[in-house]
Amino acid sequence: MTDTAVPSREHPIRLALVDDHRMLLGALTEWIRGAADDINMVAAVTTWPELLTHPEFPVDVVLLDLDLKDNIPVSLKISTLKTAGVKTVLMSTYSEPGLVREALAAGALGYLVKSEEANMIVEAIRAAYEGESYISAELDEALSAGTSGGSPRLSAQERRVMALYGAGEPVKAVAHQLGISEETAKSYLKRIREKYRLAGFDVGTKVALRKRAIHDGILLQTD
Repeated sequence: MTDTAVPSREHPIRLALVDDHRMLLGALTEWIRGAADDINMVAAVTTWPELLTHPEFPVDVVLLDLDLKDNIPVSLKISTLKTAGVKTVLMSTYSEPGLVREALAAGALGYLVKSEEANMIVEAIRAAYEGESYISAELDEALSAGTSGGSPRLSAQERRVMALYGAGEPVKAVAHQLGISEETAKSYLKRIREKYRLAGFDVGTKVALRKRAIHDGILLQTD
């Protein structure tokens, strides 16, 4: 059945799907094509090289299987797509908080567990296209519960802001990448710092915030 809650936009979202399970690839392709009139599935491939060499690439959004078993780091894939102007939504059979945080820190705008409701796929694709983060409420709760060492509970968007800002991005760039205003980004940072202050951690400086983000698995240690 076609989804009637279709946002008005001039052109359909051009979507590519990458999954090495051919049966799932076929099923998802058919489902997405029938689920939303504003999403146009232009590529469905089983490997990363096939995506990059596909005649329709670059697309607007890529729905990418995290578990392609090709030994290419997911952070490299996400940065490659980002450079090409493509938004990334990851799919995985795993919901471990560390994996999800790593994906969000690397620049993924969505993370879906394959056991979740299929209609979340459309929501995540639309959110990514608009530059917004998307994970399910269930996964968000698991992430919050998974924080250790007395760290505060942060929302997915708060973690995203903390990861970008902690990685060295100025507030203006953080706002641009997340599709929010600079004032909203500042509000997120203020809220993050207040939550950490109440939990007994001082992240008032950018250096302190970066160290805490690495400690809590929100930002990957790169050096």
